[in-house]
Amino acid sequence: MDKAAFSMAMLRILSGSIELTAAIVMLRLNDVQKALAVNSMLALVGPLVLISTTTIGLVGLADKLSPVKFIWILAGVGCLLIGILRK
Repeated sequence: MDKAAFSMAMLRILSGSIELTAAIVMLRLNDVQKALAVNSMLALVGPLVLISTTTIGLVGLADKLSPVKFIWILAGVGCLLIGILRK
């Protein structure tokens, strides 16, 4: 099994577990303000997981990608992050 693919999958499993835990916490709190606070904390998890999994994937592909393709991928990820994080 490829180490990079395994690491990416494990990060996504961890991220999904955090999301499910947050949903259960929201249900238990049963308060809109507290649920919104929990949801706001999740706003940090998504981009961090995206950056981490993409970095692992790029490191795993670094020897197979041309420099031009590598730059295009980084530009695409940058656009995604700008779209996600910009208010």
